[in-house]
Amino acid sequence: MHNIIRNMPTQTPLATLFLAHGAGAPMDSDFMETISTLLCQRGCEVVRFEFPYMAERRKSGKKSPPNRTDILLDTWRQVLAEQCHTLASDRPLLIGGKSLGGRMASMVADELEVDGLVCLGYPFHPPGKPENLRTEHLQRLTTPTLIVQGTRDPLGNAQEVSGYALPAGIQIQWLPDGDHDFKPRVKSGYTQAQHWEQASDLTLDFIHSLTKKSLV
Repeated sequence: MHNIIRNMPTQTPLATLFLAHGAGAPMDSDFMETISTLLCQRGCEVVRFEFPYMAERRKSGKKSPPNRTDILLDTWRQVLAEQCHTLASDRPLLIGGKSLGGRMASMVADELEVDGLVCLGYPFHPPGKPENLRTEHLQRLTTPTLIVQGTRDPLGNAQEVSGYALPAGIQIQWLPDGDHDFKPRVKSGYTQAQHWEQASDLTLDFIHSLTKKSLV
């Protein structure tokens, strides 16, 4: 069994979102903790977990690189299977995550037949390698998808991403002057806290759009 953190609203949840961490920070990082809390305040149940390499880092204190892709994808499958008994069938089920976590979720979303996918800072390419795109599988993606991205994200900024041919089912929302953690420069007039709030609002709007579709 995987260790999880569950943020449960006081009212009946609008949806359940499984949220995976990025490559370098755990499931209780400031980013993950704040976003999960904000989404919970907006009525969404959020379930967090850690990939094996991060769980091991928590025990040993030693940093190690992410597991192979097949292991990361299997972790997604295992977590959903372990938690399936806790899920209500009458509300949307979404998966997603921060950076690496969202990218891995995008690779199993169709297979797991979830209602929606939320990627917070999608790593469209490795740092400094804009030619190495990670978008091929997105062309086949049929799961409704929200990507929230900072316009200055070094792993896919607004100018770069505008040149990608992505399917119509992938909705991209931009946070002005935000970096990969949605942090803007002081001179922009925005704050990271504002962008985290906006990312949560955009996610809630996306969840509502899925709910409306299910009623049609």
